[in-house]
Amino acid sequence: MTSTSSAARPRPAANRPPRRKRGEGQWALGYREPLNKNEQAKKDDDPLNVRARIENIYAHRGFDSIDPSDLRGRFRWWGLYTQRKPGMSGEHTSILDTEELEDSYFMLRVRIDGGQLTVAQLRTIADISTTYARDSADVTDRQNIQLHWIRIEDMPTIWERLEAVGLQTQEACGDCPRVIIGSPVAGVAADEIIDPTPAIHEIATSYIGSKEFSNLPRKYKTALTGHPSQDVAPETNDIAFVGVVHPDHGPGFDLWVGGGLSTNPMLTQRLGTWIPLDEVAEAWWGVTSIFRDYGYRRLRHRARLKFLVADWGAEKFRDVLENEYLKRKLVDGPAPEPPAVPGDHIGVHRQKDGRYYVGVAPVAGRVSGSQLGKFADIAAAHGSDRIRTTPLQKLLVLDVEEDQVEHLVGALADIGLQARPSGWRRHTMACTGIEYCKLAIVETKARAAALIDELERRIPELDVPITVNLNGCPNSCARIQVADIGLKGQSVLDNAGQQVEGFQVHLGGGLGLDAGFGRKLRRHKVTADELPDYVERVVRHYLDQREQGERFAQWVTRAPEEALT
Repeated sequence: MTSTSSAARPRPAANRPPRRKRGEGQWALGYREPLNKNEQAKKDDDPLNVRARIENIYAHRGFDSIDPSDLRGRFRWWGLYTQRKPGMSGEHTSILDTEELEDSYFMLRVRIDGGQLTVAQLRTIADISTTYARDSADVTDRQNIQLHWIRIEDMPTIWERLEAVGLQTQEACGDCPRVIIGSPVAGVAADEIIDPTPAIHEIATSYIGSKEFSNLPRKYKTALTGHPSQDVAPETNDIAFVGVVHPDHGPGFDLWVGGGLSTNPMLTQRLGTWIPLDEVAEAWWGVTSIFRDYGYRRLRHRARLKFLVADWGAEKFRDVLENEYLKRKLVDGPAPEPPAVPGDHIGVHRQKDGRYYVGVAPVAGRVSGSQLGKFADIAAAHGSDRIRTTPLQKLLVLDVEEDQVEHLVGALADIGLQARPSGWRRHTMACTGIEYCKLAIVETKARAAALIDELERRIPELDVPITVNLNGCPNSCARIQVADIGLKGQSVLDNAGQQVEGFQVHLGGGLGLDAGFGRKLRRHKVTADELPDYVERVVRHYLDQREQGERFAQWVTRAPEEALT
């Protein structure tokens, strides 16, 4: 008989010590070693340092000289992504590595904090577009302007020209604080609760480009608004400051954290605090520091702040913010009143100083450098030096005298930018799509333009806002889960059983009063060619079945499935 030592015998389950939970890569808990290739690359060299290599090496030796870890990683900290090689279909997205899809040209994201531009700045962007980017330009739903067809050889000159007028591309992408979106009517709207502009400038000046926050677990999105229409999609950001009036302390901001969409959508959670204007930057620093120190770094797909907030809850998050970072208690505060429809500022609106601002709608954010140059010239000719981009892919001119308004509106219409657009043009957004994006599966910009044309012809009588958001892949850059009609690009089978471009449908999502994610119909998808017929059918069902004052999102929650397919 063979004996077995007690050390070799397995312990009964009840007597085993609890297994240690696997770390999530949180620095504050001691997990500082790189846990994936992204963390290793950031540890090897701070991504902000790559600009020197671009200027001194890559711009002289060309695309083929670029180190892969710079090209597909650190370049993002300076607003650069390789764009998709022409001729690569949606089928290629799923079967090829992104390296095989990339072209030797770049998308360049120009950072516009708060969406605030001068005429000189917009003219510079326009001229860079026509000179170096084949006249390409898109106004994004992050208030940036994106250019395409950029060569690495031209980047030193492009930076020199942008920075000469106070613009930059620093941290426009990457695992860092990206562009700070702000109310495009900050400081001018007659009904504004509070102007967040000083806080936007303080955050941008103090922290953008600082190595204190150049290595976050993943991207980090900030939004500030003091407008009652909550015009910055605050529910979808990592951190948002939303204007509210405290009964004792007056106007300030409600602090929300943990929003984000993509494949695991979550809306922000209120921390229940009231933040005065002069403490916004400090509160932003505290929340951002928590993300840096406690954010999950082990698994890339769980590295957004929303996962930490979901696991901790708002109460614990506030406790850590107050006790570990700010070292003081925050003031409790009321929740802002949610708007029925988040503001887009299209049309003609009176400012608090008696002048007017005018908002116009490009088609799904697609413009051109030539068009932007003409836009700047028209604004200047009508006495304005202030232009705004919006988080809904729109453009605004501020400070227009009353006797100049109609002439300005007409001049902008002449270059294809309408201040009185149809509801379909006004409320349709689209991401970059397969034209340039390596992650995309379907075309979006041209598809959106064609859809708008069809719906304007078929349902010109639409009398309520219905948002239509098209995305080329599951990542939701166009915020599909919070649209009335959200369309997620994917390959689908047509009636002949062939794989074609199409969309998974989400219905009834929204922000503000209807904040929530759209209803995803089980197994229901539409081909791209069927899209106009499908949208028309669903909208006509809504128009026929709605009750008095019922919004589209409300109708979707009670509509039978046959009315939605």
